[in-house]
Amino acid sequence: MISQIFILSSKGDHLIYKDFRGEAGKDVVTVFYEKVTALTGDQPPVVMSHKELHFVHIRQGGLYWVATTTADSSPFTIVEFLNRLTTLIKDYCGSLSEKSVRMNFALIYELLDEVVDNGYIQTTSTDILKNFIQTEAVTSKPFSLFDLSNVGLFGAETQQSKVAPSAAANRPIMSSRGEQGGKSEIFVDVVERMSVVIGSNGVLMKVDVEGEIRVKCYMPSCLEMRIGLNEEFSIGKSQLRGYGAAVRVDECSFHQAVKLDEFDQHRILKVCPSQGEHVVMQYLLSDELPSAPPFRLFPTIERDNGGRLLMYLKLRCDLPPKSSAINVSVTVPVPKGSLSLSQELSSPDQKAELRPQTRAVHWDIPRFPGGAQLSALFKLEVPGLSSASMMEVGPVGLSFELPKYTCTGLQIRFLRLTPIQPGSSQRWVRYVTHSDSYTIRI
Repeated sequence: MISQIFILSSKGDHLIYKDFRGEAGKDVVTVFYEKVTALTGDQPPVVMSHKELHFVHIRQGGLYWVATTTADSSPFTIVEFLNRLTTLIKDYCGSLSEKSVRMNFALIYELLDEVVDNGYIQTTSTDILKNFIQTEAVTSKPFSLFDLSNVGLFGAETQQSKVAPSAAANRPIMSSRGEQGGKSEIFVDVVERMSVVIGSNGVLMKVDVEGEIRVKCYMPSCLEMRIGLNEEFSIGKSQLRGYGAAVRVDECSFHQAVKLDEFDQHRILKVCPSQGEHVVMQYLLSDELPSAPPFRLFPTIERDNGGRLLMYLKLRCDLPPKSSAINVSVTVPVPKGSLSLSQELSSPDQKAELRPQTRAVHWDIPRFPGGAQLSALFKLEVPGLSSASMMEVGPVGLSFELPKYTCTGLQIRFLRLTPIQPGSSQRWVRYVTHSDSYTIRI
C-alpha cells in the first residue's frame, strides 16, 4: 500500500507530488532529499526509513521517483511499480526528463489518479489506460532535446591553431556571394552546457551536460560536408571504441538531413548544408564526467570576536593548465539583514559587492587560469548574528564560460568539403562550455 508518490529533479525541485492516504505531510519530500544527498556513497540505498515512514525510490532520466509507505509492503513490489510507472510516462510523454515532466504535469497527475486508488495499485497497462486518459501529451519541437540557441560563442583554436574572428560568427547570412565580398567560410561549433551539484563534503552529487554540434555555412555552394568525431565516441553503455580515452554520452539525436552510413563504423557525419545555421547533432551526458568538475570550493564560515560574519573562500580551477575560464561569477547567499561588506581579494582584477536586494555577495573574476587557486575574505556586518542565521549562508552558485573546452571530451577530428572549394575558403572549428547551473553546498 502506497501513501505518497513524488518526483524530484536532481537538484531537489518538486516536480510531482501526490498524497493518497494523508498519513504524512508534504515535508517528507524535503526529508527524503536531505537523506539521499547526505550519503557519501555513489549509489544510495533503494529503501530508507524516517520514523515510521519508508521511502522506496529509483533513479530514471536524472530524476528521483519516490514512493512512501507506512505499511509492511514488499519493497520489490514498489520498485517494480515505479519502474513500470516510468515506462508508462515515457510511453505517453516520449521521454523521461525534467523538461518533459514539467510540460506534462497535468497528464502525469491524471495517470496517477488512474493507476493508484487510495494507495492500492490498479493497473499500469497502456492499453487499458488509453480508454480513460483524456489529456494530450505536450512534446517539444523535433530534434530539440534542449535549447542552446541563445548561447554566445567565443573564437577557439582548431587543430591548425587558427582563431575564428568573432565578428564573422555573428554576421548575418548574405543572400549572394557578391555581398560577402567573395569570401567563403564555414563554422562548426561544439557547444556544451553543464549543470552540477557538489555536496558539502566535496562529493559530486549530480551532473548533466547538454551539447550540440552547430554548423554556420557561408559557402555559396557545398555538395557535401563530412565531420569526423572522436574515434572513441560511444553512445550509452555500449562497448568502448578505439584505443584512446573514451568519449561517452548517454543520448544522441541527429538532424533528419544527416547521413549516418559512416557513423557506426568511422564516426563520420555527412550533411549537405545550405546557407544559414543548422544543428546537426545533439547529445546528453548524465551523472558522470570523464574528468574532475572545473571548480572546487574550500569555504570557512565563522564569527569573529566583534560579532561579524567571516567568510573565507578558496576557489580552485581544475581545468588543464592551457585552458582557462572567463566571466566567472560566484554568488554567496548571506543572512537576511546584512548591512555592509569589507573584502580582501587575491588579485586586483577581481571585484565583489553585497547586493541587499538579492541577499547575496557577488564575487566576479574576469579570467581564471586552469590549475590556479584564488581566495577571498569577506567580512559582513549582520545585526543579531546567531548560529541559526549563519546557517543561511549558501549554497554557492557559479556561472562561467570555458572557451576552447568541452566537458565530454568531444572533438572534431576533421572537416572536409566536397567538392573542394575554389578560392580562399575558410573552415573554423570552435568549442565552448557554459554553466547552466553550478551549485556547491557549504
